[in-house]
Amino acid sequence: MECADYLIGSGRRCPSSSSPPSTSREAAWCPEKQWRKAANVITTCHRLVRLRLARLGFLSAAIVRRANSYVEIHVDDDDDALGVSCGGDGEAVVAFTVAADDESFKGLVKDRREGRLRSLGGGGGVAAALASGAERGIRGDGADVARRKAAFGENTYPKPKPKNFFRHVWDALADVFLIVLLVCAVVSLAFGIKEHGLKDGWYDGVSIFLAVFLVAAVSAVSNHSQAKRFDKLARESENITVSVVRAGRRQEVSIFDVVVGDVVVLKIGDVVPADGVFLEGHALQVDESSMTGEPHPVEIDARRSPFLASGVKVVDGYGKMVVTAVGTDTAWGEMMTSITRENTDPTPLQERLERLTSSIGKIGVAVALLVFTVLTARHFTGSTKDDQGSPLFDKRNVTFNAVFSGLVGIFQQAVTIIVVAIPEGLPLAVTLTLAFSMKRMVKENALVRRLSACETMGSVTAICTDKTGTLTLNQMKVTEFWVGPDRAHSVAAVAGGVVSSLCQGAGLNTTGSVYRPDNVSLPEITGSPTEKALLSWAVEELGMDAGALKRKCKVVHVEAFNSDKKRSGVMVKDAATGEVTAHWKGAAEMVLASCSTYVGADGVARELGVEQRRKLEQVINDMAAASLRCIAFAYKQVVDGDGHSTIDDEGLTLLGFVGLKDPCRPEVRSAIEACTKAGIAVKMVTGDNLLTARAIAKECGIISDEDTTGVVIEGHVFRAMSPDEQLGIVDKIRVMARSLPLDKLVLVQRLKQKGHVVAVTGDGTNDAPALKEADVGLSMGVQGTEVAKESSDIVILNDNFDTVVTATRWGRCVYNNIQKFIQFQLTVNVAALVINFVSAVTTGKMPLTTVQLLWVNLIMDTMGALALATDTPTDGLMRRPPIGRTAPLISNAMWRNLAAQAAFQVAVLLALQHRGRDVFGAGERANGTMIFNAFVLCQVFNEFNAREIERRNVFAGVVRNRMFLGIVAVTVALQVVMVEVLTRFAGTERLGWVQWGACVGIAAMSWPIGWAVKCIPVPERPFHEIIAARWRSSVRHNKHQRSVVHVSH
Repeated sequence: MECADYLIGSGRRCPSSSSPPSTSREAAWCPEKQWRKAANVITTCHRLVRLRLARLGFLSAAIVRRANSYVEIHVDDDDDALGVSCGGDGEAVVAFTVAADDESFKGLVKDRREGRLRSLGGGGGVAAALASGAERGIRGDGADVARRKAAFGENTYPKPKPKNFFRHVWDALADVFLIVLLVCAVVSLAFGIKEHGLKDGWYDGVSIFLAVFLVAAVSAVSNHSQAKRFDKLARESENITVSVVRAGRRQEVSIFDVVVGDVVVLKIGDVVPADGVFLEGHALQVDESSMTGEPHPVEIDARRSPFLASGVKVVDGYGKMVVTAVGTDTAWGEMMTSITRENTDPTPLQERLERLTSSIGKIGVAVALLVFTVLTARHFTGSTKDDQGSPLFDKRNVTFNAVFSGLVGIFQQAVTIIVVAIPEGLPLAVTLTLAFSMKRMVKENALVRRLSACETMGSVTAICTDKTGTLTLNQMKVTEFWVGPDRAHSVAAVAGGVVSSLCQGAGLNTTGSVYRPDNVSLPEITGSPTEKALLSWAVEELGMDAGALKRKCKVVHVEAFNSDKKRSGVMVKDAATGEVTAHWKGAAEMVLASCSTYVGADGVARELGVEQRRKLEQVINDMAAASLRCIAFAYKQVVDGDGHSTIDDEGLTLLGFVGLKDPCRPEVRSAIEACTKAGIAVKMVTGDNLLTARAIAKECGIISDEDTTGVVIEGHVFRAMSPDEQLGIVDKIRVMARSLPLDKLVLVQRLKQKGHVVAVTGDGTNDAPALKEADVGLSMGVQGTEVAKESSDIVILNDNFDTVVTATRWGRCVYNNIQKFIQFQLTVNVAALVINFVSAVTTGKMPLTTVQLLWVNLIMDTMGALALATDTPTDGLMRRPPIGRTAPLISNAMWRNLAAQAAFQVAVLLALQHRGRDVFGAGERANGTMIFNAFVLCQVFNEFNAREIERRNVFAGVVRNRMFLGIVAVTVALQVVMVEVLTRFAGTERLGWVQWGACVGIAAMSWPIGWAVKCIPVPERPFHEIIAARWRSSVRHNKHQRSVVHVSH
């Protein structure tokens, strides 16, 4: 044993008295206290040698002879406080400690301080000053990260304070009609106390106050809870992952956990998470339009443009940056601090419902004015009588108080009719069902970024989907390896020079990385699924040592993967010989087209003739037909590598092919079948070979032998067509292979021109235009870039096509829930308006008091919305055709159902008002209570009818909907309290068992009526279109008759 190195740490010596004092970044290290450790190491080394010699038989009882050898020991302190950690590749990382000049880093990028950057020594100097490094990054342990956060802050910014509960109450009370009711309550309270005294005169006024505040409170609770839910979802969508280097290991961390000194790895599609300075990279370009407004990409390098601002997007190349400022110390953080996150933009469905609400409200106002006029006339003419049959207004004793009190009471009733008539629950129902759907969709791996996407998914008629990771498992593995035209079953049979070149092509021409902390641990491989598969194959099969490879070769120039050429290139220089080699990797047929020679397993380069090229093309086609992605490796020796700004891609030498297998997801076939039954066309758009794409599409069920009209096409063929030809074929396209992002965009545009509602999946930066153009853009949460996610409406968190189908099912559920609530709401509106109007005209007074009407308003608005807007999707939703883009909100079936129920309620309640006292022997107050009770119970039973618009069985799945059952139970319980307990507050009288039984029996009749009326067929075409068509036909017929008569004359 000539020399044993025991290396702990960076091997720095203790400074002598003459040496300059260490900076605050360096911890003093003195070996005097380490003698015990040194002695233990020396003794252990000698014992190990003696034991080894004894086992080999060289040592019996003899003692090891002393030799001139020695043991050299480099010892470092184990204490983390001294903070020296082992640096890979000769790089030492010191623990971060607070220094006096830390504040200068915060404005380095924001203020573009180039002079300060130069004085620090560029990006490398900044990293060193922040106890970091390009290869090792920061130490990254809990204490190190905590110190950095304490010194520079966290990568978050303060959010605008959301509305509290009382603000939501105030907003609810801001409704103009509720304000009018509050004024009426004040007047009623004042006149009641004046006429009946404080003891008995406060009931009416306070009852209205409580009813109004109850309505406002319930609305505020709902709005407040939904606002909190939306805020939580917004935070989840902002929590993106960032690739950083810590302790020499690349790892994914939350953007909120990025700290100053972190080395961030950037690639195409990433959003820069914080302010930083460029360290190293190739062809890095960023889009700074979000900060400067300039649309042109900016090239980043160490000399001319080293600054990277938070929030800018990487559009090309890759690189590393060291973070210098986070959170509010960045320009992006300052800007985001002043931006509120409250989303007040209505969705298209909400806008349509607002128009419907406005129309119904106008009808309600008209009815209220008519009722006010009739009641006023009857009151002041003495036609309106009290319970004893005496006129309420004494014309012989007219006083101001009597006139004013009568007008206030009538006006109060008219305003209450307006409150009941206006379906304020419709917007609430949309908010509830969208919020409920968003919450459930997140649990099913679909994160909704834009509310309108929920409802639009219900109308989707075509889905353009990617293949890799969406239809497949995204678990790629190299299953075939070919060198030239021969399949290599063993790497041992391949020449060492070929294996060495393949290691360079796989290990250096990559955006992935291989991290191996020691020789014992398994390597940690990061990158895209394709890169991980290739690197794993190179490490396990070819025996590639990534660390040794990087020390041996220096990367001179890089051309990142290009979607047009579908390949990437790298130029490397051998550190020992100075030779420069260009390596290319990419789609097999693309790379093969640029090759003029190939190497065999023996390592000999041969001319690539016509016959050899045909054989190699057949190898590619065979792998593609077997659903394998075929990747080719090629290289070329470069004479003057330093003088090239681009990498030569002509006259290459083919090294070999590898075939990567990515199995289809087991559930994708059933998901595509569900789409087909639902009338949704699925189109696969992929960059793969035509044969590979066809094989995968057949395996997934997108194409079949029975589908004689389906077309499998390549992107360049589609591009060569005229717009009219594209429109003619777009419906028949099932698969588009070798496509470019522009092809996907044009495909979406043509489908929309044909009237389709289009959903598109995408994961790359170049997919952003298609994602924005589509009616619904769906980005991939695992493989998707941040640019793609920002351009999308929904993020598919597991990259699974089945989740896309789930989102479609929820979109249909949203629309279906809204239709259920509209049917329920309009039934109550029609019944309430007709009953009040007829009663006002015939009797001069309304059967329901102001408080009772407000309670009905609460039942049908808030309670009804909660009960009907939270239903879950059923299998039947995916057996219907898609909802049209302009389909009416109220279908013919809904008109049929609500007309039948409203007619039943009006007939029964008017009969109760006119004949109830005689039939049940009840007084005026008891009869009014029965009318009120029967009306509310009719709505409770009708809620069950509203669960199904077409199906007769309205109880299917009701047990699973606990929210619905809970709301019904609460409504019934509160109704019992209103009738039996709060008699003075509600203006009711306790009812007997017979009267309760009669009310329940009357309400229960709505179930058989609802079942029977659904047996009546109705046309699919909306009634107004049928009427309009017949009117136009009648007009044309009359014109024709007149023209015939004119000619005859």
